[in-house]
Amino acid sequence: MTKRRAQDPPLSRDELERQLSADMRAITARSDRIGRHFARTNEVGSSDFHALLHIMVSETAGKPLTLAQLRQRMDVSPAAITYLVDRMIEAGHIRREPDPEDRRKWLLRYEESGMTLAHAFFRPLGVHLSKAMADLSDKDLAAAHRVFTAMIAAMATFEDEIADQPAKPSAHLARGAATARRRQETPR
Repeated sequence: MTKRRAQDPPLSRDELERQLSADMRAITARSDRIGRHFARTNEVGSSDFHALLHIMVSETAGKPLTLAQLRQRMDVSPAAITYLVDRMIEAGHIRREPDPEDRRKWLLRYEESGMTLAHAFFRPLGVHLSKAMADLSDKDLAAAHRVFTAMIAAMATFEDEIADQPAKPSAHLARGAATARRRQETPR
């Protein structure tokens, strides 16, 4: 994020979009570091933390995840997600509930103890966020929410587009791998 002075000329649309993209990457990176600290502090593995995050985001949106949906978001095998979910249930972080719309499915929900743990850790962040936004008008906050909603929708569209594509390394990574192979094959 860059600081602008009041006398600076207005930014072009392209520059504003670049800044928003940079801000989103900065928020993601900072959020990841805070999440890692939460996981370390509470002796939760990285995969468990990411699963808990997906479950919380979905539950907050009023659309609890099924086991299959969590598996898709985590991009792991059915056996791996079953093991992960069973371990988190045993630890008291989450629970399974029957899906009221389809009794063959189970919804993953936060356990009260897991929610209490998360709230205790993240409540101070909420205080810092409230202080940081205190001088912003409700209109500014509503505009920011629209921007975030649009960015999230764009990311979801992109994720849908790439979901079915086979994984392939970038040209840069492929050149690096080829160079490493040649070095290994060269007699010393």
